[in-house]
Amino acid sequence: MEPDVHDRRRLVRAAMNAPYLERDEERVLATRWREAGDEAALHRLTSAHMRLVIAMAAKFRRYGLANADLIQEGHVGLLEAASRFEPEREVRFSTYAAWWIRAAIQDYVLRNWSIVRGGTSSAQKALFFNLRRIRARLAAEEGVEGDDALDRAAATALGVSVGDVEIMRARLSGPDASLNAPLYDRDEDGGERQDALADDRPGIDETVGGLIDGERRVGWLAEALRQLDEREFSILRARRLVEEGETLETIGRRLGISKERVRQIETRALDKLRVALLARDPDRAAFV
Repeated sequence: MEPDVHDRRRLVRAAMNAPYLERDEERVLATRWREAGDEAALHRLTSAHMRLVIAMAAKFRRYGLANADLIQEGHVGLLEAASRFEPEREVRFSTYAAWWIRAAIQDYVLRNWSIVRGGTSSAQKALFFNLRRIRARLAAEEGVEGDDALDRAAATALGVSVGDVEIMRARLSGPDASLNAPLYDRDEDGGERQDALADDRPGIDETVGGLIDGERRVGWLAEALRQLDEREFSILRARRLVEEGETLETIGRRLGISKERVRQIETRALDKLRVALLARDPDRAAFV
């Protein structure tokens, strides 16, 4: 017998043999853990409720995840419940812990059921864990037929959009497909699925063309800027050639002139640039 199977059976056996706790004993243990950090009390409290974890984990086995992992995650939820439980509220610990155990296991299933990360909102969780059951009930009890009609009815029942239902149904309809899976039969040299994916990056000719055009335009601009005087170049650089250009008012204060005068000099500098660029080559009109 494999060691993990043996350990799992021993865990289940120990959980099933753990004694039940009376309400008063449960309250005392919870109080000792909450107020004094008594780890022995925590161990007795959680050990007595491991059967609840195991029973809850069994409900999620259909998602194809290891039962031992589901139990482990449920145990995490049990410990979280113990840290938050308030014994003075007169609620049985099992009632309180059930929500935390289920939530921990559901989160684990959502994180690991598919490599495509699904939503974690309450609506998405309701879709993931209830869609199949709701569709089956609608078909059996209310006679709803056809995917479109079932999607609309399920969306109404769960309070989500039809689009969300359609997306979730598609996710639940089959397992993930590896991009490294063969594109055709293994006997054929057809490559892998990833080889058939469209590449949305620009082609090499477009990339090289863009680099050449960019260098050419930088040269044109540098040549045209030499036609400006020192103040025109200073204003144009501060306004247009830096990531965050200065305001007319800021430049005016620095140069000791009005912002209207700065605007006039900027306009004149732009006109000079336009003339200089077009004088050498009329085809540069698109660049201007």
